[in-house]
Amino acid sequence: MMIAPVNPTFKTVPAKLFANLTINVPALIATSLLALSTVFAIGCSNTPTEQVLPAGSNVIALGDSLTYGYGASPKTAYPTVLAELSRWQVKNEGVNGNTSQDVLARTDRVVAQQPDLVLLGVGGNDVLQRVQPATTSDNITAIIDKFKAADIQVVLIAQPYFSTSALFGKASDNPIYKEIAITEKVPLYSGGWSDVLSNERLKSDQIHANPAGYREFAQGLFVYLQDEGLAR
Repeated sequence: MMIAPVNPTFKTVPAKLFANLTINVPALIATSLLALSTVFAIGCSNTPTEQVLPAGSNVIALGDSLTYGYGASPKTAYPTVLAELSRWQVKNEGVNGNTSQDVLARTDRVVAQQPDLVLLGVGGNDVLQRVQPATTSDNITAIIDKFKAADIQVVLIAQPYFSTSALFGKASDNPIYKEIAITEKVPLYSGGWSDVLSNERLKSDQIHANPAGYREFAQGLFVYLQDEGLAR
């Protein structure tokens, strides 16, 4: 029987190197497992990251006629209903007819009040007045940036795109809100107004809620804020 010759280029690995590998492998495995567990914890956790606002917190609802409560009364507007549900002090800073530019002009006065949270809902009148979407987006972004610079939390509220079909049928959110929320890294409450304004039972006219509609919106918003970890 012939025995194959040993490959002359093969070099024996020093025993010391194996010893070092034996020492370092467990540490490498432990480090890798820790990294994987961190990734899964971040990627799979549903734990809210915001801090719960206690009863009595100062919250400002900033926006247009949907915030003001047009078609109902101040007592049935969504900020009043939200205050009942959350036990926060919710100030209604909604102004009928305001565009994003109008709200931007008022933002410094709201910042000066140093609220714990701002609920920002504006942009519907921009569509009705045919303001360019890019201008509306820039204005809303500037509003959010002012609050972020003052370390004030903001929740953005989507409003419907008031097209002809939306006015007389199913409303849907204007897509600019999702884009802004992603860019600005702020929570977005979507679908609330679109759902209300798609239901004849909840409307006072084609673009405003009635008392039942404002209550339903406030209830949906409150559940969202609980899910975000802002309300309990």
